[in-house]
Amino acid sequence: MERKALEVETNHKPSDGNGGSAAEELPEKVVYRGWKVMPFIIGNETFEKLGIIGTLSNLLVYLTSVFNMKSITAATLINAFSGTISFGTFIAAFLCDTYFGRYKTLTVAVIACFLGSLAIQLTAAIPSLHPTPCGTKQGSECQGPNAGQIAFLLMGLGFLVVGAGGIRPCNLAFGADQFNPKTESGKRGVDTFFNWYFFTFTFAQIVSLTLIVYVQSNVSWTIGLAIPAILMFLACLIFFAGDKMYVKVKASGSPLAGITQVIVVAVKKRGLKPVKQPWLNLFNYIPPKYANSSLGYTAQFTFLDKAAILTPEDRLNPDGSPAEPWKLCTMQQVEEMKCILRVLPIWFAAAIYFLAITQQMTYPVFQALQSDRRLGSLDFQIPAATYVVFLMTGMTVFIVIYDRLFVPFMRRLTGKDTGITILQRMGTGIAFAVVSMVVSGIVEERRRTIALTKPTLGMAPRKGAISSFSGLWLIPQLTIAGIAEAFMAIGQMEFYYKQFPENMRSFAGSIFYVGTGISGYLSSFLISTVHKTTRKTPTGNWLAEDLNKGRLDYYYFMIAGILAVNFAYFLVMAKWYRYKGSEEQIYETNGDTTKNQQDKISV
Repeated sequence: MERKALEVETNHKPSDGNGGSAAEELPEKVVYRGWKVMPFIIGNETFEKLGIIGTLSNLLVYLTSVFNMKSITAATLINAFSGTISFGTFIAAFLCDTYFGRYKTLTVAVIACFLGSLAIQLTAAIPSLHPTPCGTKQGSECQGPNAGQIAFLLMGLGFLVVGAGGIRPCNLAFGADQFNPKTESGKRGVDTFFNWYFFTFTFAQIVSLTLIVYVQSNVSWTIGLAIPAILMFLACLIFFAGDKMYVKVKASGSPLAGITQVIVVAVKKRGLKPVKQPWLNLFNYIPPKYANSSLGYTAQFTFLDKAAILTPEDRLNPDGSPAEPWKLCTMQQVEEMKCILRVLPIWFAAAIYFLAITQQMTYPVFQALQSDRRLGSLDFQIPAATYVVFLMTGMTVFIVIYDRLFVPFMRRLTGKDTGITILQRMGTGIAFAVVSMVVSGIVEERRRTIALTKPTLGMAPRKGAISSFSGLWLIPQLTIAGIAEAFMAIGQMEFYYKQFPENMRSFAGSIFYVGTGISGYLSSFLISTVHKTTRKTPTGNWLAEDLNKGRLDYYYFMIAGILAVNFAYFLVMAKWYRYKGSEEQIYETNGDTTKNQQDKISV
């Protein structure tokens, strides 16, 4: 499929004065309103995240307590649901970039999210849509859901898959589309927008995991699930309120076609000899108003260069474009393919990084269950699941510090608009992740020692003795992990957005979530492997149900070791990496070969 030139949807066509349209004669000027439309986009993002997270954050408890599912059944359903969303972003990104564009994709997605939240709420509000509560009928066994109830529940989850799968890869890119990429103020606006986007995301998580979950668990499931549905409805209203002001970039054709063409043609022409001075002699053609920025030649992945070698058998159209794109590619296409290949090693390091965040979202809850969760002399205990909020709080607070204090300070030192490079930001996040796992191991070793050597505070159900070690000591490791996320997660999303070809920015958003999904699967594999291999060792099972009998600290240190190796790998890849638009450009002047090499990266 041939990719179209960059087009922007408009809400009106200029008149030619005779009642006709002059849209073809007078091209519509794109008006970037930047921060003026951010109240609509960030407002929609906030309410949308409150709605989705508010619906899903307590879903495991809902399925086991209201739908009377067994724990393993509910966990399997949720894991399948989460995995489908993560990998479904790829499909949504393809449809968005190829056919519909980001605005139309988001339109369908936000409506689907509202319908999904509403359907889940109805399963709680209407008695016939969920099983009879346990203990209300004669007999000792709970009645599970029937086929109709399961079907309605899956319909709601299906709507949420469509909604979340469409929103995740498109929302961030759509917000960045509102800034003029050719002005300094626009570039700074994009950088700041990424920070505030994740600020609203973590804020929504904090509210959902505290207030909404509290209402669901302690007041009413009907009311607790109605709140997210109402918030999703508000998100729809806010999103559509800004309709007339948005910059709506149209889909530019399938980016996958161009990628596939490069691979196929390079294989077909693998027998050709490399050309001398490829920056001059490779075939290149860039259509007028091409969607992507023009790229110079780079001396990486040179085996792909053969796809752009013009042979006597290759035919050209009158405008200079290849007559048979599956037999000849342009140097621009080849360089876009190289951009994608350069990103992949960085993406792999990012997926490994998420191992730390995955652990901090789960095992600190188990640590808290066997720690003293009381606040001073008060009888109030911090719920174990609430400790995860400290990770999000650390991220939220540091985002503000980073944007308002750190970036201006580093800008004065480095002279860079962003203070530090994107890869420096990501590398700093990985370093903080290593520190968080080391601190986690130290804290767990201390908690376990106190549990085994000093009087305990009772027994945790289905666990073991509760250590007198204060659960507040879990806050440092979670806060450090939150700071790591402020560096790495935001830097990673910004990196994909800027380094992918412009017509693949929705794909760029999707691979972020695919990376988190792969990290989740890898974490499950590590847990299973450690559980099986350490069960019969002298130290005993590291991940025993009773943490006092296990060695969770060893597991934390193992993850820290993996992340340290990953950090070293990342530094090597970052040194090798060349930013799009600042690559090594080679050209010939008056018969002399000249190299113009800008800074690749400072790490």
